[in-house]
Formats: sequence, structure tokens, C-alpha cells
Amino acid sequence: MASAPGARFDVAAFIDDRPIGWREITTLVVVSVVLFIDGFDMYFFGKMLPAIAEGLGVTPAGMTGVVFWQQVGMFAGAIVMPPLADRIGRKPVLALGLLVFGVLTFWAAWSTSPQMMAWLRGISGIFFSAMLPVALALLAEMTPRRRRASFISIALVCFSGANIASGAMTAWMLDIYGWQIGFWLGGILPLIALPLLLLLPESLSFRVTRNPNDQRIGAVIRRIDPGAGIVGGEVFHLGDSARPVEKLGPLAMFSAPYLLKTTILFGACFLAMGNIALLANWLPTYFQELGDLTIQEFAKYMIIGFFGGALGTLAMGRLMDRLNPYILIAVFFVVDAVALASLGYLPTSTAAFVLGLVVWNFCQVGGQTGINTLATLGYPPEMRSSGIGWAGALGRIGGIIFPLAGGLALGTTLSLQAIMLLIAVPAVIVAFLILLLGRVERRNAAAQPEPTAAFA
Repeated sequence: MASAPGARFDVAAFIDDRPIGWREITTLVVVSVVLFIDGFDMYFFGKMLPAIAEGLGVTPAGMTGVVFWQQVGMFAGAIVMPPLADRIGRKPVLALGLLVFGVLTFWAAWSTSPQMMAWLRGISGIFFSAMLPVALALLAEMTPRRRRASFISIALVCFSGANIASGAMTAWMLDIYGWQIGFWLGGILPLIALPLLLLLPESLSFRVTRNPNDQRIGAVIRRIDPGAGIVGGEVFHLGDSARPVEKLGPLAMFSAPYLLKTTILFGACFLAMGNIALLANWLPTYFQELGDLTIQEFAKYMIIGFFGGALGTLAMGRLMDRLNPYILIAVFFVVDAVALASLGYLPTSTAAFVLGLVVWNFCQVGGQTGINTLATLGYPPEMRSSGIGWAGALGRIGGIIFPLAGGLALGTTLSLQAIMLLIAVPAVIVAFLILLLGRVERRNAAAQPEPTAAFA
């Protein structure tokens, strides 16, 4: 039925009521490709770190500064770029990120010193850290609510799949092409993917929050569904509610009813992503230096382990729609802690060690998928990219501090077993914080039973 000029049109209901069609699938595919590229760039560096250090004429511990400035850049990007996406749009920020970090990553293959590498990785980190929060915001806003968690988990599987791809590259291409191969591939892939963004419309939820009278919204809706009844002159809105928050911008996440939730979520991201950064950058080196396992052999084992991460992501996306998500995520992190501690004691080159890698990846990646999904669905469109991005920024602070501590651990007398036990502790704390977050959300739901825009 056609709407009358000046009528209100609910864009959230339009998106939620649509069947899954080629536009939703196209959005999922493009976002998945972007996340694969982002994950590849994030994960290959740690796997190849000893070889990169040797190529630059330093010890692995001499790369601590590179890891530090890379994480600083990612922190800065997570603070600045998602709010920019909430202001100018998801697509322009994704395009800028792909272009700049692709060029800088390719350039890094010609680094001649750790200092040059640190500058290039630091600046590129500003741009590739924007990929995850902005791409997930775009996907969430173009997907029906009933499939949102599943679509997010599928996209994050591709992020994890990049872990597998970077492991395969390290295992079979490092000896042939040298350490530069990671930067060549990591730089070319974003530039190849850039034209794919032309296949996507800008987020409708973003356009509504910027200007509910924007008639470009109607044009996009007509292209998606000519029978939607758009005649021109409609005023667009999202759902039944909601208390306006756009005037505060990203700072709204620190006001009621979001403050306590934001604080707990940010704390969980700090610990969880700090551990991920530490392990991504130093775990191959720990097992080479303290466990007598070469990075090539470790990379081969990790290829098997990475499949656990992909399964964990899919399992989390599937189960979050059916079980209490807070208990589910907490259980993942408790098992994650047990698996991490066990890796220091299990003999390498055994099936038990490989199983430990699989379980660790299943729980770590699946658990982080759960946290990312909570952040994605827990904020309204006006600050969705900012909410995901700033939660990630706290994770980047952890990603600065934890790898620094990880690098310092190489210069101590700590055994591999002691290091892995210490690394397991943050995972236990994350489990507690997620349970606390569930309690806060239940209390908020009891105090305000009416639907809000948080899940629009």
C-alpha cells in the first residue's frame, strides 16, 4: 500500500520484515571479505614476527616497539574512525580504511629498520582498526533482526578464516618468498576489495538518524522493494521509540541507561582483546624460544587450531539466539582459560597439544564473537559504530599493555608453563564481567519493559 506524502515510514520494520534476499546476501559477502582482509593484516604479523625481526637485523624482543606502536595506532583509529562513520557514513570510512592501510601495508615490505616498520604499522593501524566496528555496524543495520546475530557470526568466521590463511602463508610461503610476502598480500588485498563497496547502499539506519526527511532513503527503499509504497515526501523513523541520543553523539554511551553497561563491556574488551593481541604477537615466539618449536611448525599446528575458532564463531552466533548469551559467553571464557593454561604443560607434537589449540581457539574466538555481538546490538544507530569502536579502543589499550608485558616476559626467567598460567587469568575475569553485565541488563529490562532503540 502506498503511503501518503508526509506519512511516517518505519525503516526498522521495513528491514526486519524483509525476507533474506540478494541485497542482504551481498552485504554479508562484502562485509565478510572486508573482515577477512582486516583479520589477515592483524594476524599475519605475529606469526612472522621472528622472521621479520631477523630480516631487520634484531632479536624478536627488539620488535616490541613495533608491536607497541601498531597497537597505539589501532587504539587511535578505534577512537576516531567509528565516530566519523556515525557522522559521514559507513561506506566512506570503509573505503578510506581499505585504501590507506592497503598502501601503507604494501610499503612496509620495504622497511629497512624496526623504526620504519613501527611508523608504518602505527599509521596503518589507525585505518585498519576501523574495519571491524564499521563493517559490523553496516551489516547489523542492513540485516533483519531475526538473522542479525547469525549474519554477524558468519562475517566474523571470515575474520577468523584470515587467521587460517595467514598461518598457511607462514607455513608454506615464508621460506620461499621471505617475510615480505605477508606485507605484499596484506597490501594488495584491500586495494582489490575496494570496488566491492560500490555494490552496497549506505546504511538506511544511518541516513534516518542523520536526516529523517532525506529522500535518498526512499530511493534506496524503492530499489530494494518497489512494492514498499514509497511515493515521496515521507518522514522516516526507526521503530516505536526512542529517546533521542544523537545530540550527544558517542558520549551518549556514558549516560543513562548505558553507563554501567558501557563500563563493564569496556572492561571485558580491555582484558579479552589484550589477551588476543598478546597471543597473536608473541605465542609463536614463546613456543620457539621456550618450547623448541619452530614458527613454521607452530603455524602448521595452528592451521588446525584455527578451524576451532571458525567453529566457535558459528556456534556462538547460533547459540546466542537460543540460550542466555551472558552465561554462554562466560562459559566460553572459563574453558578458554583452562585451555590456555594446559598449552604450557602439554607436550608439543602430540594430538593433545593440537586439541588444546583447537579448544583455545574455539573458546577465545567464539567468546570474542559474543562480546562483539553484544556491543553491536547493544547501542542505537546514532552511536552504533562508536559503541563498537570505543569498546574496541579499550581493547586496543589492552592490546598495547599486554603485548608490552608479553615482550618483557621473554627477558625474564619465567617458564613457558608460568607464562601460560598468567595469560589464562584475564579470561577468568572476563567471564565474571560478562555474568555481571547480564545481571545489569536484566535489571535494566525490568525497570524499562518497553522496547528501546538499542536493537534497532
